Amino acid sequence: MSSAFQHTRGGVAVRFDAAEAALLRKLFGELVELLDDGAGDADDDPLTSAVGTFEPRSTPDDPAVARLFPDAYRDDEEAASDFRRYTESDLRSGKIDAARVAAESLGDGGRLVLTAEQAQTWLTALNDLRLTLGTRLSVTEDHEQVFGALPDDDPRKQLWYVYDWLSYLQQSLVEALAHDL
Repeated sequence: MSSAFQHTRGGVAVRFDAAEAALLRKLFGELVELLDDGAGDADDDPLTSAVGTFEPRSTPDDPAVARLFPDAYRDDEEAASDFRRYTESDLRSGKIDAARVAAESLGDGGRLVLTAEQAQTWLTALNDLRLTLGTRLSVTEDHEQVFGALPDDDPRKQLWYVYDWLSYLQQSLVEALAHDL
């Protein structure tokens, strides 16, 4: 079983067994697929890449993606669309890059040592995974009572265990990073 992230000289360390590393790689890969809307393809217009699209951007239809990119202006649809137009592409790209970097750093399991910068990237990717899975599961403040009461054969129970494990990893990473503060 994975260890908690621990502060080390110059960074943080954690240990994953092979199955945990494989699960995390799969989850990070699915996150990349979810976020890759094709808007950042290499054949895009260079002007659009530099200044953003001229087309309005609406709130994503997928609730999990909308949770990762909430409206900046909830009471002003036009301002929210403008904000999305200029920022969402870069935000998406950053989240995709974080998930890819985290997946690539896993190896086949074992001890993983991250620099402070790599740990921040992991923090982004873990947070995005938790938000996505939490949205899919409709996690609320009383989620422990709700999911703890599910029968073992309910497929949501296994996903809740994954959500809980990701929460544990994220919390231990935050604590390990706070050690230097």
